[in-house]
Amino acid sequence: MLWHCHLVIRLDNISLQHGQQILFIEASAALHKGQKVGLVGPNGSGKTTLFRCVMKEEAPDEGQVSVDRGVTIGYFRQDVGDMEGRTVLEETLAGAGPVADVAHELKVLEHALADPAQADKMEKNIERFGEVQARFDELGGYALEGRCREILAGLGFRESVVDEDVGALSGGWKMRVALARILLMKPDAMLLDEPTNHLDLESLIWLENFLKNYEGALLMTSHDREFLNRVCNQILEIDGGVITTFSGNYEYYVQQKALADQQQQATFERQQAMLKKELAFIERFKARASHAAQVQSRVKKLEKIDRVEPPRRSVKVAFEFKPAPRSGEDVAKITGVNKAYGDLVVYKNFDFLLRRKERWAVMGVNGAGKSTLLKMIAGETRPDTGSVVVGASVKMGYFAQHAMDLLDGQKTVWQTLTDAFSRSSEGTLRSLAACFGFQKDEVDKIVRVLSGGEKARLVMALMLFDPPNLLVLDEPTNHLDLATKEMLIDSLRNFDGSMIFVSHDRHFLSELSNRVLELTPEGPHTYGGGYTEYVARTGREAPGLH
Repeated sequence: MLWHCHLVIRLDNISLQHGQQILFIEASAALHKGQKVGLVGPNGSGKTTLFRCVMKEEAPDEGQVSVDRGVTIGYFRQDVGDMEGRTVLEETLAGAGPVADVAHELKVLEHALADPAQADKMEKNIERFGEVQARFDELGGYALEGRCREILAGLGFRESVVDEDVGALSGGWKMRVALARILLMKPDAMLLDEPTNHLDLESLIWLENFLKNYEGALLMTSHDREFLNRVCNQILEIDGGVITTFSGNYEYYVQQKALADQQQQATFERQQAMLKKELAFIERFKARASHAAQVQSRVKKLEKIDRVEPPRRSVKVAFEFKPAPRSGEDVAKITGVNKAYGDLVVYKNFDFLLRRKERWAVMGVNGAGKSTLLKMIAGETRPDTGSVVVGASVKMGYFAQHAMDLLDGQKTVWQTLTDAFSRSSEGTLRSLAACFGFQKDEVDKIVRVLSGGEKARLVMALMLFDPPNLLVLDEPTNHLDLATKEMLIDSLRNFDGSMIFVSHDRHFLSELSNRVLELTPEGPHTYGGGYTEYVARTGREAPGLH
């Protein structure tokens, strides 16, 4: 039997319901060794539930989920729980099993040997240190530690942080530690739920290459289209309780899906036309005795026909945004700017001009000053010296992560929109809400219970409805799912103002930029022709990659 036929995880006719919501109806799928599978489907379709079923944290109502005997599974999820008391390195090594405890004891003994207060136990400690060190070596600890540091560096950890307490990290960095643990563990199968969420572009591309070379079975969700495209060789789609398998990457899935929908629509329309004809015949002749037999046989025939359903459409609402008011030619001008935070010099004698209709993508490694630049243009922070001048008749829309904290948590989505645009008709605001993914009664949700993605969509709706002519966007796609990102890209493609943005989504970058500003320690570099040309000219997808 060939190794690639090696089945790792299997779902057999599973059905599962949460309250009124049906997640799976007799759904089946299989995951083999060496397969890299992307799990896609609308929000709430059951992607995370599927992971939970494989991990035996939840059981289907019917059918079964089987994992091959002896298969190790690494599961990365969004809630990482508490991490503290160990260094980043130790916490990551903990994923590798017993070697972690040995590593921890080594650390403790090293401290003891250097501690004058424990001089009386010196001999005992030295002896124990020898034993523990031999055990660590035997378990491949030194090689493992090297690999561990490599993975942490790939995910963006600086050397200095690796030996610090993991408890001091922010939530996003703790997520990276949790991810590093699973990558180090090298399980037979990896289940990764949104591993790309908190990564910058460099780490994302590093992870992409890591997963391409991983030999086990991979099942993952991601809101990053390019990432799915490059890593996956199969797509599982959950939609309306059914799981459909598409072989090929994400782009291929999008094409196949469109084709299948077209064919189904055509079949549906043909059948409807035929049914209409048959029903017309029955109507016309049902009162005539001479046609009674024919009418009966046609009625029977109709009863037996399997009805074709029209394709399920995820409702895409297009919204006609008003044109942005025209600004002057010079939209923002930065002259001789210096800016430092303590010892960290971010800008030295920096000049930059943003002209009308330009769409700048700002690139740079962590700490290069990308967000600082956007904040200076938005007036949220001031340069130490030099000037930042925003042009005449510029109306600015600024999106940053903290914009979501400014929403009133007590209001509903609908109140938020009607309070902001009290002069607009109900119909207009309803279609605005629908365009940003708040269909029908979803507008009655209270803001404080919204997810990060829903809040981001609401802020975007508020910002784009009465459009500014300069958009300053700091990571606008961070919490958005694939469908909302597409919607946002479609809206912004037709935006006729100017833009400057930071994003780690390559699809967003390549679709929307027509200029690139790369911030480097040697100073800024500019590229015409947007992100695609930047990649072609530099031979890399992100600064800091070699």
